[in-house]
Amino acid sequence: MNKNSKIYVAGHRGLVGSALVKKLLQKGYKNIIVKTHSELDLTQQQKVKEFFAKEKIEYVFLAAAKVGGILANNTYRADFIYENLQIQNNIIHQSYLNGVKKLLFLGSSCIYPKNAPQPINEESLLTSPLEYTNEPYAIAKIAGIKMCENYNLQYGTNFISVMPTNLYGPNDNFDLKTSHVLPALLRKIHEAKISGKKTVEIWGSGKPKREFLYSEDMADACVFIMENVNFQDLIKDKNEVKNTHINIGTGEDLTIKELADIIKKVVGFDGEFVFDTTKPDGTMQKLCDVAKLSNLGWRYKTSLKDGIKKVYKVFNEKR
Repeated sequence: MNKNSKIYVAGHRGLVGSALVKKLLQKGYKNIIVKTHSELDLTQQQKVKEFFAKEKIEYVFLAAAKVGGILANNTYRADFIYENLQIQNNIIHQSYLNGVKKLLFLGSSCIYPKNAPQPINEESLLTSPLEYTNEPYAIAKIAGIKMCENYNLQYGTNFISVMPTNLYGPNDNFDLKTSHVLPALLRKIHEAKISGKKTVEIWGSGKPKREFLYSEDMADACVFIMENVNFQDLIKDKNEVKNTHINIGTGEDLTIKELADIIKKVVGFDGEFVFDTTKPDGTMQKLCDVAKLSNLGWRYKTSLKDGIKKVYKVFNEKR
């Protein structure tokens, strides 16, 4: 990419998309195209076709998706698979038809099997069953990865897929019905402090382990990959091209209870946690093997505690 390249960031209002726009602007990219949902419904094939034909996009960051935590994934199962497949199919196919130079597709670590060996490397994809609660979302994301991979093989495109671990950041979703674990905990613990409550209920046992990456570090990794990595760089065996996606994470994890304890200190809550073991834990561990990305020359910068402090500051400013 050069500083005047026409770059489309799909999903620019989301956690990752907003961080991507910020990072691109910081690095001097001047020609960034964004569209709100009301301006362009990415599930509508004809609308996406007209947009690409008109705009002559050179580079695409595909961060648009319907996302949520365990409750949302398990409740809106049909919506998650339908909307994500529609968005991906439309953007990836139109990127091919309109000669986009490079596309970066954002997936999720939930694409990996429920019982994948830890830490999870890229070769674990499609080796055993998925976690059922987020299976529809995961299947849509797997389809996106394989669509990019196979368009590259058949059409010679340069579409790269990245698999971020659990993300958090300033533009997070704090809705308790649809948010992920970190923002949900931050909001619940903050509200308990403000209201003077002495306990906070947490779903599950608190024992599952999770890895968390600050959204602005994620954006930095994505721009690094877009600037420095091509599909051909990711092929190990020309006779068997598969699993060319790249994990993005910290390579470090902690239990949900340990996460809650960090948030408790940042927020300044002096109460106790009550774990509701009637609620699902989900996968017990999802730690990404980030050796491939490390070998390409990138490492995260923001510690979990520092990242949570930054998020809590923004959260308070918006209240």
